[in-house]
Amino acid sequence: MKTRNIVLAVVALVCGQAHAQSFDTYFEDNTLRIDYQFSGDAQHQEIAVDQLNLVPRWFGKRQRLAELPVEGNGQITVKDHKSGAVIYRNSFSTLFQEWLSYPEANRTRKSFENVFLVPMPKDTADITVDLRNNRREVVATLTHQVVPTDILIRRIGFQDVTPYETLQQAADTTRCIHIAYLAEGYTEEEMPLFIEDVQVANEALFAHEPFKSLRQRFNIVAVKAPSKESGTSEPGKGIWKNTALHSHFDTFYSQRYLTTLHLKDMHDWLAGTPYEHIIVLVNSERYGGGGILNLYNLTSTHHSKYKPVVVHEFGHSFCGLGDEYAYEYEDIPMYPHDVEPWEPNLTTLVDFRGKWEDMVKKNTPVPTPVGKDKDKVGFYEGAGYSMKGVYRALPDCRMRTNENPEFCPVCQRALIRLIDFYTK
Repeated sequence: MKTRNIVLAVVALVCGQAHAQSFDTYFEDNTLRIDYQFSGDAQHQEIAVDQLNLVPRWFGKRQRLAELPVEGNGQITVKDHKSGAVIYRNSFSTLFQEWLSYPEANRTRKSFENVFLVPMPKDTADITVDLRNNRREVVATLTHQVVPTDILIRRIGFQDVTPYETLQQAADTTRCIHIAYLAEGYTEEEMPLFIEDVQVANEALFAHEPFKSLRQRFNIVAVKAPSKESGTSEPGKGIWKNTALHSHFDTFYSQRYLTTLHLKDMHDWLAGTPYEHIIVLVNSERYGGGGILNLYNLTSTHHSKYKPVVVHEFGHSFCGLGDEYAYEYEDIPMYPHDVEPWEPNLTTLVDFRGKWEDMVKKNTPVPTPVGKDKDKVGFYEGAGYSMKGVYRALPDCRMRTNENPEFCPVCQRALIRLIDFYTK
C-alpha cells in the first residue's frame, strides 16, 4: 500500500511538473496582441487580420491553456504549427455579433475593430478565430499563421507606457486575475478624480461575493489615459467629445448603451501595463454602460447607480453572465427558444445539464411562480430580454436589477468556478 502511494505521488509530481512547464514549452513571457476587423451584415460575415503587436509580459492564464471555462460567442485557438497541438484557447463576445441581431444589419454592412491577446509563441503558430451566431453555430472563421520572427510585428508598450497606479496586489501575482481600470473622459487635471472613482468602483466590486472572499486572487491597477476633453460623446444631443477612447452613448441607437468601438486605441493606452480584464470608467453623470465577455466593462461614474452598474457589467465582461431581465416592449431575439444558451445563468431547458439542476427541489413547477420565498431556486420566466421561453434561477439577482444587493447563488457559483479556473 505504501509503495502504491509513493508511485502515485511520483506520477502526480511528474504530471504536475509537465503541466507547469507546458507554458514555457510553447510560449515566451510576452503577449501577442492581434488586431482584427470583423465585417459584414446579417447574411454574411468576414474576418481579416489588421495588425500583429508584441507587448511585454503575459498576464493571462498559465495553466489549463487549451481549456475553455466559458463558451462565448466566438473563440480564438492557437496551434503549434509543427505538431498541430492546441496550445491555447480563449473565448469572447463582440459588439459586432450583437449588432448582427439588430434590424440595421439586415440593410447595411459594417466593420468593427476587435483585439485579442494570446501568449507570444516561441515558434510558428496557426491561429484560428471563429464567430458563432445565436444558435451556437460557426458562421465565420479565419486561420492565419504567425511567425514570431516576422519583422512587421509592431513592438508596443516597451517605452512611453501610460502612467498607472497599483491599487491592489494579488497574494500570488503568477496565479491571479489582472484587472486594469482605464480612464475615459478624464483630462490630465482630473486624474485625482479618476483615482477616487476607481476606488469607489473597486470597493463596490469587492463588497460582493465571491469577490469579497477571494479578493487576494486579484491584481488591480488604474491606468491614467488622459483625454483632451472632459466627459463623453452624446450623439442624441449632438455632443461629440475628443476623448482617449472616443466612447459614446446611443450605441445601436439605444440611449443608455455606452460603449467604445476604438479597441485598438484602448489597448494602445494599456500596452505595457499589467492587464487582461478591462474596466473602463467614463467621466459622465448620465446613466449607462456596457459589458462584453473578455472585451471590456464600460460604465459612467457619476450617476447615482454607478456602483451596482459597474458590478453588473463586470458580471458580463469577466464571466459571461447573461442579463436576467426582459422587456415587454423590446423583445431582442438573442436567445432562440429551441437552443440552450451558453451563459451559465440562463436556460431555455433545451439542454439544462451542468447549470443549476442540483439546486432545484423536486416537483418545482416550470415556470416557477414568484412567491414569498425569494431564495427558492427554480425556473423564473423572463430573462435574456425575452418575456417567455428563457428562464433565470431566482426571482432577483445583481444580473437582473440594480436594487438587488448580491449575485444570486447560481451566478456566484459560476464566478467561483471561473476564478478557480484562472488561479488554482
